[in-house]
Amino acid sequence: MSRAQEPSRRTVLAVAVAAAVTGTAAPAAAAHPASGTGDPGRAQARPIDYHAWTAYREWRCGTAQGTRAVPGRRPGVVIGAPAGRTDYRDPHTGTTATWEYATWTSPVHRLPVPATEVVASWNAHTPDGTWLQVELHGTYSDGTETPWYVLGRWAAGDQDIKRTSVDDQTDGRSTVWTDTFAIDDASTGLRLASYRLRLTLYRRPGTRLTPIVWRLGAMGSDIPDRFTVPPSAPGLAQELAVPRYSQEIHKGQYPEYDNGGEAWCSPTSSQMIIEYWGGRLTPEQLSWVDPDYADPQVCHAARFTYDHQYQGCGNWPFNAAYAATFEGLQGVVTRLASLTDLETLIAAGIPAITSQSFLKGELTGAGYGTSGHLMTVIGFTAEGDVIANDPASPSNEAVRRVYKRREWENIWLRTKRYNASGKVVSGTGGVCYLYFPAHPTPHQRKALAAVGVH
Repeated sequence: MSRAQEPSRRTVLAVAVAAAVTGTAAPAAAAHPASGTGDPGRAQARPIDYHAWTAYREWRCGTAQGTRAVPGRRPGVVIGAPAGRTDYRDPHTGTTATWEYATWTSPVHRLPVPATEVVASWNAHTPDGTWLQVELHGTYSDGTETPWYVLGRWAAGDQDIKRTSVDDQTDGRSTVWTDTFAIDDASTGLRLASYRLRLTLYRRPGTRLTPIVWRLGAMGSDIPDRFTVPPSAPGLAQELAVPRYSQEIHKGQYPEYDNGGEAWCSPTSSQMIIEYWGGRLTPEQLSWVDPDYADPQVCHAARFTYDHQYQGCGNWPFNAAYAATFEGLQGVVTRLASLTDLETLIAAGIPAITSQSFLKGELTGAGYGTSGHLMTVIGFTAEGDVIANDPASPSNEAVRRVYKRREWENIWLRTKRYNASGKVVSGTGGVCYLYFPAHPTPHQRKALAAVGVH
């Protein structure tokens, strides 16, 4: 599991923000008031909004400085004529290099429900000698503006730059915590009303190399403050044939990547679904892994999702971007509103990677507690219980678990919980990764649209 015996960085940072602002230990997520308060007779908008730019006409609608949109079966944006050159000092290697760059800035996206949190994600190909940066600029509900925040510096490989989040970004009203933009004190009513995303593409000077970005989007949300969620009624009995991998058999392997396999729940889950969709790594790609290690593709996933600032493999957008490096796949980070949403996806053949935290006694059969853990939901029993490939298992054979529906949905969807010390800390509120074909079937497209992904 991911740091089962200590608070996750995300939890620690959320508590720190709220404590600094309010003088209590309540996390930022816990400070959210219920969304859509006001006229009780009016239908409320979904408190989760995932929006992306993927189509050729959408890439042409942005503001380009040196980039150009490219059509085709999978449209995207690339470097056309660079806008200039810049020096970048990599904080993790200490080296400085000069890069040509070009930018694409999205139109303003107005959130249907102003958000307390935003998480961006992207799908791209970055050949050796190229990389990219994603930034967010927003307008608050009071009309004032955020600075430009860096949400990630990313490359598929690690030979040119070390992929990284950027710490210490705040304007005193909002802060970026690794991969998440968050309002510092949601109890004031302040929200993010709209945002733009800026994409900067980099390449070695004097070459014709270019990244290509096929998808750029963000999930904005304002999840109600809750320790519990209403129970849902079972609606599906189905199980998907997803490969099973244990992170635990990788204990001690490659400790430079977050102390080895015991913390690799996110990349292990990612690799399961990538292979479910047919993604495979070549012997050449895996040649760096010790041949004595089983399932070398899990080691590979850990290395190539690793965030050198966060010092872990659990950066949400980096996992989605890694999945999209496999031909024919795309990945997004979003939130789902219910187990019914998950059932809709499973019925269309789409498994999901979910993020949750819980005490040992809160999830029957898990046998552990965790402050932050990813697992893969692959189906539902006839009784409606959740079938999950849980990488925090002692062997590949033990990965398939059945968890009680009511317990599981509550630990996944809540925003507040008590930790082992009795303190109130944050829950993830339905966060998940969705990996699916670049060209979904009509059934898959309908299911994704039903949960707000296009």
